[in-house]
Amino acid sequence: MKLLKITLTLAIMSLFSSLVSAKEMPQRLGVGIKNNTSESLPSLAAVYHLNGLTAVTGGVGVDTQKDNSKFQINAGIRHVIFHENQLHYYAGGQLGLVTFEDPIDGKENGFEANFLMGVEFFFTGLENVGFSFEGGLGLSSVKDTRIRTLADDPFRAGIIFYF
Repeated sequence: MKLLKITLTLAIMSLFSSLVSAKEMPQRLGVGIKNNTSESLPSLAAVYHLNGLTAVTGGVGVDTQKDNSKFQINAGIRHVIFHENQLHYYAGGQLGLVTFEDPIDGKENGFEANFLMGVEFFFTGLENVGFSFEGGLGLSSVKDTRIRTLADDPFRAGIIFYF
């Protein structure tokens, strides 16, 4: 089922690839959504491009479910490695503080450090909306210290609106 979703997403993206163009983003602020924490908590995100190659990022996610609450806040930096015709390819890092609660273990606090590579692309006619996918390596200290690989599912990709 997951393979079918990925195949369908890639097929749809290839159909629209002729409409995609890379964007120069100096001194532009974007806000939107992303989901790249160890406990899969959707987050409100912000990206500010300092110049054409460097951006700072931030995000916050909250879930106040009784006996199963979650909170995370993060900040990061990304550097554009390639301006391709159809996307930006970037690398960067992200540090975050996290708190998770479950009925058995109670509250657990910790941090996350993620080393990311990703792409962001734009469709013609939607020049202010960026779609991004990220992957990389993460270190998490919630409950136990662990190292994990990161890879966004196409249905969990980030969507940012730039002003």
